[in-house]
Amino acid sequence: MSETRAPSTCRFCDRVVWPGLGLLLVVGLWWLAVHGLGRDSLMAARFSPERTGFAMLELAGGSDIWRHALASLQRVAFGLGIALLVGVPLGLLVGSWPTFNRLSSTTFQFLRMISPLSWMPIAVMVLGIGEAPVVFLIAFAAVWPIVLNVAAGIQAIDPMWLTLADSLGANRRERLWHVTVPAIAAHLLTGIRLAIGLIWVVLVPAEMLGVNAGLGYFILDTRDRMAYGELMACVLFIGLLGFLLDWLARNAHRRWSGA
Repeated sequence: MSETRAPSTCRFCDRVVWPGLGLLLVVGLWWLAVHGLGRDSLMAARFSPERTGFAMLELAGGSDIWRHALASLQRVAFGLGIALLVGVPLGLLVGSWPTFNRLSSTTFQFLRMISPLSWMPIAVMVLGIGEAPVVFLIAFAAVWPIVLNVAAGIQAIDPMWLTLADSLGANRRERLWHVTVPAIAAHLLTGIRLAIGLIWVVLVPAEMLGVNAGLGYFILDTRDRMAYGELMACVLFIGLLGFLLDWLARNAHRRWSGA
């Protein structure tokens, strides 16, 4: 009985106890920084864990933060959808067509290294103020990990599987759905997880482009109202929501790969 309990106890410690202790340590350091190093600063006191905790409870009980979160998640969904529509075909071309790979690799690597936020003024000039530039910046950030991971998945396919499919008389569509798609699925999920991380970094500053809803807009609103407790609570809420999205992507990848 004790032998069967030991592994489950270890898993519980690894997944709950140790992460919980790490979070408590961070909160303790935060409290020390505010009440120790910043005890003489009125501004530091406004960002204390106590005020932030009360503000989070108030925000969670209201409808404002959820309305802004829904607006942000809708933009994430649109941007990620566009990135998938563009990135998956490009990744298939890069991975399966050597000539296209040689022609495009340098250009793609160059564009990938340009910060999506540096396109903000150009996006506003071309697309105007509102939803369109925000979705464009999100899609631009998300497309590159999808392209690269799909291409890596194509290049990792064992040629014997393709030969076997040909020997069984499979046409192009059958090869695509029964060989290529299952082979690249794990790589695609990895690309989506990386894309979500980049999207979440770009989202908040992108939502400062003139939209009237979203977590980035809410950050600016709390700053303008000098509601610093709400501001810090919103920062933590953004981190929590991003963590949950990454957790969903991580679990999808784990289920597919059987890890």
